[in-house]
Amino acid sequence: MRPENMRHACRPVLPARLIPTLCGCLALALLLTLGAGSAHAAIGFTRLSVPVSNDVPLEVGVWYPTNATTAAHTLGSFEQDVAADAPVAGTQLPLILISHGTGGSLSSHRDTAQALAQAGFVVAALTHTGDNYQDLSRVARIAERPLQIRAVLNYMLALWPAHARIDAERIGIFGFSAGGFTALAAIGGQADLGKVGPHCQAHPEEWSCKYLREHADTSQPPTAPRAADTGWDKRIKSAVVAAPALGYVFAPDGLARVRVPLQLWRADEDRILPKPYFADAVRQASVAPPEYHEVAGAGHYDFLAPCTAAQAARVPEICAEGEGFSRERFHQQFNAEVVAFFQRTLAAPQAAGK
Repeated sequence: MRPENMRHACRPVLPARLIPTLCGCLALALLLTLGAGSAHAAIGFTRLSVPVSNDVPLEVGVWYPTNATTAAHTLGSFEQDVAADAPVAGTQLPLILISHGTGGSLSSHRDTAQALAQAGFVVAALTHTGDNYQDLSRVARIAERPLQIRAVLNYMLALWPAHARIDAERIGIFGFSAGGFTALAAIGGQADLGKVGPHCQAHPEEWSCKYLREHADTSQPPTAPRAADTGWDKRIKSAVVAAPALGYVFAPDGLARVRVPLQLWRADEDRILPKPYFADAVRQASVAPPEYHEVAGAGHYDFLAPCTAAQAARVPEICAEGEGFSRERFHQQFNAEVVAFFQRTLAAPQAAGK
């Protein structure tokens, strides 16, 4: 079956807003089957400060498999059950980099990171400098994001104390929203950022255009076409992209160099990055059809980790769910699909040859 036909093949037996889809259940079964040999009961976690030339260090959170005993651990305003700074279990482990959306942080996709770590992946999620929940001073300088990803990857492969346990041939990236743009640039996408101005002139009320106007960086010269071209990192062999920002800057041929497997997600009720300029544009520009998922009833922020009660009270616009839609139930399917995709596309050589 072609991945691009998955939306129709995966039609749920019961209403999608009430239960996970049948394909989500199958993906979970596949996850349990594929991960049986490498899954770990415990998740380790550590925080890093990654140096960047001529810039402030990047804050990075790393989740990984461990055999140590876990305990409650505070991560910002969240709590997770991990073994803090514990030894890494396993060798030749695949590495997944996570790039959050505008105003996010390293904890934005913590449940997805934990699911990957439990399946035997090392996961490094950074907080992007100048585009996070504490500092939005560099939101418009989106072309810097792929270079920050490269800095983290360099560190993880050479300087992280457990770097010898990572398989440098099995590197993937997960990106949401602005992180989706970041991931596409990192796997070879050529972003013509000169298209942003004309697009926003034609669509001034679009959320992303209003946001860019509010956070314009007057200290920087006008962005030149292909400005994000320097972010291509050929070490990255697989990508998952959810609700990508600025998808139209890759059309019509900006993804011509991308040859790695791509899983693409779109929320049917996305009012932040609406069709057809974002995920749809990426799908159309892709040379090879991506594994494509549309999520019925989901909004833009439903790709973020499920909210705590305190978070829902503080930022209801991010935590609100559509009628009949459960982010928590959706993430059971979502995380299983993401893990299974990376297991297939970053399989160890001996496993791939079976």
